[in-house]
Amino acid sequence: MGEILRGDRIETSMYNVKTLQEDSCKVLCHGKYTADEMKMFADKIKDEYRAHWVVDNLPAAYRLNLYTTDPDAPREQRYAYERGFLIGFMGGDLTYQSHQAQRNAQQGVPYINNHLRLVFKYHNHENPETGDITGARIVGFEVYPASVKHTYQGSKFNPDRSNPLTTCTPLNPIWKPHSLYPEQMMLSNVDPMPVDEPGEIIWTYDVKWEASQIRWASRWDLYMYMGEDQVHWFSIVNSLLVVTFLSGMVAMIMVRALNNDIMTYNDLDQEEMREETGWKLVHGDVFRAPSYTNLLGSLVGSGVQILLCALVILFFAVLGFLSPSNRGALMTCMLFSLAFLGVSAGFTSAYVYKSLGGDQWRQNTILTACLVPSMVAGIFLFLNFFVWHEGSTIAIPFLQLFELFLLYVFVYVPLVFLGAFTGYKQEPYTMPCRVQPIPRLVPAQPWHLSPIVSIFLGGIVPFGAIFIELFFILTSIWMHKFYYLFGFLLLVFVILVFTCAEISIVMCYFHLCTEDYHWWWRSFLTSGSSAIWMYCYAAYYFSSELQIEAFVPTLLYFGYNFITCLGFFVMTGTVGLVSSFFFIVKIYSSIKVD
Repeated sequence: MGEILRGDRIETSMYNVKTLQEDSCKVLCHGKYTADEMKMFADKIKDEYRAHWVVDNLPAAYRLNLYTTDPDAPREQRYAYERGFLIGFMGGDLTYQSHQAQRNAQQGVPYINNHLRLVFKYHNHENPETGDITGARIVGFEVYPASVKHTYQGSKFNPDRSNPLTTCTPLNPIWKPHSLYPEQMMLSNVDPMPVDEPGEIIWTYDVKWEASQIRWASRWDLYMYMGEDQVHWFSIVNSLLVVTFLSGMVAMIMVRALNNDIMTYNDLDQEEMREETGWKLVHGDVFRAPSYTNLLGSLVGSGVQILLCALVILFFAVLGFLSPSNRGALMTCMLFSLAFLGVSAGFTSAYVYKSLGGDQWRQNTILTACLVPSMVAGIFLFLNFFVWHEGSTIAIPFLQLFELFLLYVFVYVPLVFLGAFTGYKQEPYTMPCRVQPIPRLVPAQPWHLSPIVSIFLGGIVPFGAIFIELFFILTSIWMHKFYYLFGFLLLVFVILVFTCAEISIVMCYFHLCTEDYHWWWRSFLTSGSSAIWMYCYAAYYFSSELQIEAFVPTLLYFGYNFITCLGFFVMTGTVGLVSSFFFIVKIYSSIKVD
């Protein structure tokens, strides 16, 4: 299911490759294309479409960023892989300035990559006792595309001839060894194949087998390597250390300030206390149930569900069960984790709702089971309609949509009701202070503690803990890279949880000190507002890193990011609310209240 939802449709290609048998200038097929068909090629080239192949569960990779890791050893090379290969290029595009065919390409003309050099790397398996080679395994699959305007003898192409082409022969191949670096290949001086007018295209390919010292267990290492210009290890570690240091400082300041407050409040007599101001004066209103308790309980339940799902996924990912070699495993794990963790959503929502004085538990349970899933499903189906209209494989087939519907109706919803039934049978949480019958008047607040300002400023701190890792995640999704830094991601996730908790506690304490006891929704929105900054950063990434101009890809980008930020908002908001609640319970349990 995960592969289908990602749009993977594996089909057998026409290429005929035999183990350890090399071919050069082999004709795959040829055809004459009309103006409309050529325009289709040109549109796909302008949109930078890629071809993705799989051999022995290894994806086709294009070798890029060839550079020396040691200036004293210029021949010691290290490479980075990019998933798939471009089906063509635009003449004059600086992105492909190193492409040898650029020398004869015209500005603004689309060219098709109709000649491919397939390089299969294999590692021989030796018998440890006898030393004999007992077999070999494929450890690498590289594809080098080239655009070649093939020529042939005669007025009509005849593929049945032994050597039908004049531009490419076994003695004069398209790709030749580099004069200075024999391990590298370079294009011969050939004219590229334009697709700006009707004509004939001949599709050819070479097959090369190379022995490699890379063992089969390490064959994914090059795919995982993301390049020195993209992975800023020191920046990630520095950011995590700074956030951790700031969190520790905030925690120490809060503990010290609260100890002084509690000691002061407990030492003062009643007459002196009447003249004091601070968070103790609102003890009769701080646990007053907020507005829309039903909605708040449902969001908290969904937030706990998403938080636990993230922990489950990161746990299995760190152990290596969700590596990129298992296509679709991450998506499948996420779907079933969310479905089976519906019991935690129902239990938490019902328990919070009952503790806040609610008694309509069926209504609360239905809202929990439908609120967030309906929003996500509605946006997803809306985007799926546009993708289906474009004819993309990312469009979910009806059978898989029906399977998702069955998973929701017969697994998720019953588990939500089971959890809600169990949660509502529990005794409500006993608050340390009794709620006064008449609400206390909230005094005027300073401008920096107004709800809008404090909420948006509070969301910057959690966002600062993740924005570097967010860049790598967006790059892996939209720039054809593999993401594998799950250890760093787990560390960033833990830092994010602590940061959300502490910023919500700090802002809640500041508001209580000014006798503003409306903290329920504010604590949820303070840490949850980091999702707004996250969405703004996604928009900045779109404008600065991506060159997407078409309407449907733009809609997909912002639509999928909205779904991600929605889940992030619910999860971080829940962390902020729960941490603020236990903080308030702790401080009000430590003072004397008549």
